[in-house]
Amino acid sequence: MFLVTLVTTTLAGVQLTRGDLGFLALDVFELRGVAFSEEVQRGLWFALPFLGVLTVHEFGHYFTARRNRVRTSLPYYIPFPMGLGTFGAIIRIKERIFSRREFFDIGLAGPLAGFVVAVPLLIYGFTHLPPLEDYLFKIHPEYAQYGADYAHYVYPPGEQGITLVKPLLYQFLEATVADPTRLPHANELLHYPVLLAGALSLFFTALNLLPMGQLDGGHILYGLLGRRRFNRLALALYIGFIFYAGLGMFTFESNWQHWLYGGPVYALYLGIIFWRVLPTPRQGLLLGASIWAAQLAFTVAAPTIMGNPGWLIFGLLLGRLTGIYHPPAPDERPLSASRKVLGWVMILIFVLCFTPSPFK
Repeated sequence: MFLVTLVTTTLAGVQLTRGDLGFLALDVFELRGVAFSEEVQRGLWFALPFLGVLTVHEFGHYFTARRNRVRTSLPYYIPFPMGLGTFGAIIRIKERIFSRREFFDIGLAGPLAGFVVAVPLLIYGFTHLPPLEDYLFKIHPEYAQYGADYAHYVYPPGEQGITLVKPLLYQFLEATVADPTRLPHANELLHYPVLLAGALSLFFTALNLLPMGQLDGGHILYGLLGRRRFNRLALALYIGFIFYAGLGMFTFESNWQHWLYGGPVYALYLGIIFWRVLPTPRQGLLLGASIWAAQLAFTVAAPTIMGNPGWLIFGLLLGRLTGIYHPPAPDERPLSASRKVLGWVMILIFVLCFTPSPFK
């Protein structure tokens, strides 16, 4: 599975650096000689660092679990035929975890290890940017006549391509370590595979640190707060998450066809994910209806603010598969002071690395 995922992420790297998020660049296999090797090399400049951070993340979980004498599998890599070429990797815990501390340690080790690798990777990408004339202007020869101010001429006002939204840590590193004369415009960032791999590594670190359910962030916050306080907070966070995800999908200005065909589907979705969140199904359904009503009211007050419907799929996985609450551990003793400090540092890392919409 790792080898298959290496192939799919390499092909994804080729497609991404062409400026496209679609299906994998299978046309690479039709090339021969130098053209083939150049395309594969560009794809590997994305795949190897991206999978490297992913691998370090998973082995952080693995070795910490083994240190705590918790049996676990090696990482399973998940290839995917479009987008980034992978759904990531998972390890399978083969026995019950018995203490709040073990949940905390195992959950924290993965994102911390991945973060420690992702930051130097991003710094490397910023400090090894090629001159525009040697790289970007060879991809877009028509930009060369404008020089470093090409963005003012090649992008009409209001036009936006596929742009990677920059989290706070990315913006800080960009401002402090990069040569501003070599920085690409945001619309051209996909052409830079190492920067792209580093930025996405930060995002996936943040994704795992979402403080809900049995995600790594859920284990960390459960360790910090205990099960009762965590589960109360998890419900509030999940409600806010779904509220943002579906924001703007339906407005009072939407045409009747949108309401007729999309409304029942969205109502069913809300019913499914909230059916078992509260003590009774009726309460869950009322909660889903209330969220939809609040979304509609918000679009009246702030019609320009839009959510990210892509999160609805992730919300479904949380609500129906992993659950938003954390299971109890037989040993609920609080964490040591040093672990609590490290836990809140990880919450800060989440804030620095997270973006509500990685692409726009």
